[in-house]
Amino acid sequence: MIKGGHCMMVHFAAMGPSVCILLASFLLLQGCEGVSLYEYYATDGVVEAGLVAEGDAFMLNNKQIVILSGAFHYFRVHPAYWRDTLRKLRAAGLNAVETYVPWNLHEPRQGVYDFGDLKESMSPFLDVRSFVQMAQEEDLFVILRPGPYICSEWDFGGMPSYLLRDYTMQVRTFYEGFRKATARFFDHLLPRLVDLQYTKGGSIIAVQIENEYGHFGYGDDPRDTRYLEFLRDNLIMNGFWESLFFTSDTPTQTQDLGAIPGVLMTANFKTEVEKNLALLKELQPDRPLMVMEFWTGWFDHWLSGIHAAWSPSSFASTLEHILQHNSSVNMYMFIGGTNFGFMAGANTLDIWPHYAPDVSSYDYDAPLTESGDYTDKYTFAKEIIARYNPLEGIVDHPDPPVEHVKLVYPSCPVTQALPLSTLLAQHESIESFEGPLSMELLPINNQSGQAYGYILYTTRAFLAATNSTLKIRGHVRDMAQVMVDGQVITKPYSNPLDVSDFGFWNGRDKELTLPGADAVAEVSILVENLGRVNYGKPHKFHQKKGLWEGPVLIDGMQIDQWLMYPLEFKADQVNNLTGWEPFNGSLDAPAMYRSNMHIFGTPRDTWLDMRGWGKGVVFVNGFNLGRYWHAGPTKTLYLPAPLLLDGNNEIVMFEQYTAGAEIVFRDLPIFS
Repeated sequence: MIKGGHCMMVHFAAMGPSVCILLASFLLLQGCEGVSLYEYYATDGVVEAGLVAEGDAFMLNNKQIVILSGAFHYFRVHPAYWRDTLRKLRAAGLNAVETYVPWNLHEPRQGVYDFGDLKESMSPFLDVRSFVQMAQEEDLFVILRPGPYICSEWDFGGMPSYLLRDYTMQVRTFYEGFRKATARFFDHLLPRLVDLQYTKGGSIIAVQIENEYGHFGYGDDPRDTRYLEFLRDNLIMNGFWESLFFTSDTPTQTQDLGAIPGVLMTANFKTEVEKNLALLKELQPDRPLMVMEFWTGWFDHWLSGIHAAWSPSSFASTLEHILQHNSSVNMYMFIGGTNFGFMAGANTLDIWPHYAPDVSSYDYDAPLTESGDYTDKYTFAKEIIARYNPLEGIVDHPDPPVEHVKLVYPSCPVTQALPLSTLLAQHESIESFEGPLSMELLPINNQSGQAYGYILYTTRAFLAATNSTLKIRGHVRDMAQVMVDGQVITKPYSNPLDVSDFGFWNGRDKELTLPGADAVAEVSILVENLGRVNYGKPHKFHQKKGLWEGPVLIDGMQIDQWLMYPLEFKADQVNNLTGWEPFNGSLDAPAMYRSNMHIFGTPRDTWLDMRGWGKGVVFVNGFNLGRYWHAGPTKTLYLPAPLLLDGNNEIVMFEQYTAGAEIVFRDLPIFS
């Protein structure tokens, strides 16, 4: 049984886990050394075949494999922590890592691509090639889900907002405009990864075609197989014919909708293991089972009041049930990470409040926390995988890395403020004589429009002495604050019923009483984009942001002339602001505030406790950490150490309501 100092591997997988463990123990007692996954599946370094899904078992290079994977999105975890996180996956006994690819980050403006070299805030997070290579270095295979739609609780499901500039756009279909845009992106993305396929000596063993397409559809025919075939053909033309293709949906909800002939169907679910896997087997009896998304927890919405959680015992019993069915599995998520900046998506609901934006934290109640710490679910997953992994004791995996140190830094006082008027004076404005435009239609960013942030619409109009009114026809997308001559006249959010009033997404054709003036006044409307919808039927992907559904009327007169200020809060814009004034308490209108944090020595992870603030966004050294909102459920923002400097760190807030007097730090998140 000994050859060249290593074990001569045999096909144990079909014998069942208990037999495998006994055989593995016997071999180790005989002096066999553990090997890596890549050594085991490519004896003497020879690769003859990729991943094959035929019969009851997956085969990789002609050897059986049970895929034990965890979802880890490289764009949600600081790249300085990628390797540490991959080692935590491998230490749990996983043999693969799964990731989406966010089109909207990799093509932030039409025709401008970022794979780590654009030198913008998120650029360091976007070297997907390095991530895939690093996974191989850490002895993990890679499951790639390139989109163009990824859902993922990510703004617009990962699609770029410039697509909405086309009035006739039909995303996720065979529509020519969408196909051309997708092909252009794929033709930039895929050549960067094609040589990293397993059959070419790399780590990619499987590639997804679209994502949960069975939950989508136009009219009476939810099957747009021409579109799916177009994506498949593009993958092939870009050299991915040797990787296993698959689709993923929830069988009990979608049957085989979203499938494509000849392509492996996989399942997404949290419960009902028996029903989903039985139906999946019925739909494709000659292929092995794979749960592409076993939902390990869930995500949070603003205003929900509670942090989503799922008990570790329920997670453990479901995972074990899946493996008992001889099914491979990908745990979604294994680490959630963070929706940095304005990247969190949203859901639409059939019931009130109809629109539910996601919070910045994507902790997901996963086996690894947002900051990469171990949980009870991690312990359970490790134990269960050890019992069901046919290669346990044969293939090596590392010990779990130690957790990162967390610190409670001393509170930092707010020292400076920047009024809204001073902020606007340093931003470009666009004039319209045809009424307010949506963010996406602004002629900026290489004619790609405004993707994220806020937009301020301002005009001058005569206001009557009494009973003056402002009416916004249609809906606001998504929240608005109104100012007259710089004075805020809309009330801040105070309870869930507010979202049906003026200034919120549910308030259709709402009217607001303005202060009497009997003179010309400056009327401004600050609108926040809280996140584009990332999941659902086609009509839910037509959500432009700002004011655009109908005209704006003052005292019954339609106002067509507006100055529009796109407040995108890019890093260079935040870092180069001037005109700061000494802080003397919270200003009466939305404003910027600044504090300085001094670190002596190696920075450590921490959380910003924003309970003393109202609603807004935090920037650390120009990097957009994400949103905070007193309405919760999250009350903290995760600040990973790699974003901090040894020395002075500048913390800037854009606060919409009431500013706190200091920045407070915690060594644990506050979720409710």
